[in-house]
Amino acid sequence: MLRDKSLIPLSHQHQRALALCVRIDRASPVSQADLSAWQAEVTQHFQSEIRIHFAAEEQILFPAANKFEQLNPLVGELLADHDVLREYFTQAEARQLSAKSLLHFAQRLSAHIRKEERQLFEGVQRLMSPNELELMGKSLEIALKEAAQVCSLPIEAPKLRSRK
Repeated sequence: MLRDKSLIPLSHQHQRALALCVRIDRASPVSQADLSAWQAEVTQHFQSEIRIHFAAEEQILFPAANKFEQLNPLVGELLADHDVLREYFTQAEARQLSAKSLLHFAQRLSAHIRKEERQLFEGVQRLMSPNELELMGKSLEIALKEAAQVCSLPIEAPKLRSRK
């Protein structure tokens, strides 16, 4: 299903987060020497975009989706994912992630994003009227404005391992 324009800003942020997940996966196993840089990048991504993204979903998208009974269990799962992912971000900020937990974080974030894109967004587009989608999109645009104004560059680019 083609993505409704009201959800495109969230999808664009999903793409950037998925790119981070792919980079972590390709760099794994992350060396101890590079672990701090990866955690700094994860923290920076959370501060500049993901925390705003989560808030927009929790304050706008999830309540709109919860109006449809069939989406309630999915919204509950996604909220629980946010809690787990926030804990990973907290650990990254404190530089407490191991190389293994960094990879688990990337896998968890990737699965969460795919669940939102493939299940929640599809369900919302199927169940909401065009007018409801448009109103929600305007609210999301306002909520995401702060993230759109932030330019995020890694402090120290972590190294990718070459695949042989």
